[in-house]
Amino acid sequence: MTRFVNFFGLKAITLSAALSMTAGLALAGDNNVSTGQILDALKPKPTTRGLSAGPQADPAVQAKESTFLNTVRNRSTRSLSTGERDQIAELAATKPNIDLEIQFDYNSANIAKTSVSSVQALGKALSDPSLKGSTFVVAGHTDAVGGEEYNQGLSERRADTIKTYLVQNYGLTGTDLVTVGYGKTKLKDTANGADPINRRVQVVNMDTKTASK
Repeated sequence: MTRFVNFFGLKAITLSAALSMTAGLALAGDNNVSTGQILDALKPKPTTRGLSAGPQADPAVQAKESTFLNTVRNRSTRSLSTGERDQIAELAATKPNIDLEIQFDYNSANIAKTSVSSVQALGKALSDPSLKGSTFVVAGHTDAVGGEEYNQGLSERRADTIKTYLVQNYGLTGTDLVTVGYGKTKLKDTANGADPINRRVQVVNMDTKTASK
């Protein structure tokens, strides 16, 4: 695994590995996903007062995270560098997250008809008052078919499609949705790179300040 600068003093970890941790929730049955399931996965876990909650409870670490998010929240998806994409993945590693397996048409950024209901459930969840004030990462992924550069661009367009849908249909603020593309670098099914399951979008709640309220 390629090593990157430890931007936040945390062990570098890929976003795909992060989404397999207990902090998140993977849903194999995409058509059955509900708004409630998404809310449960993305709500910050309350911090126990008086006990150490690890490095993320450190105000200095939180300040660095906030500063970094502010540098990418107003950026176009395609403008993010490889290092910035990896820093987003590292920061997302310990955050509440969910893998919705939103499917797209082959070689397209168009949402597959079978996944529209999941995108609608996502919109309802992210606009819920309990998640107000949070910043979310919307990460696009492709399957392994095709060149690296093409797939990188396709994954970025897929993330942008979801962001546009959420902003236009659910009144979400664009600056609260950080989009990033990972191309075919983080396959869900590494043994079958062409499987449609790899053409997906993952969502991470990056802002956990609501947990302490």
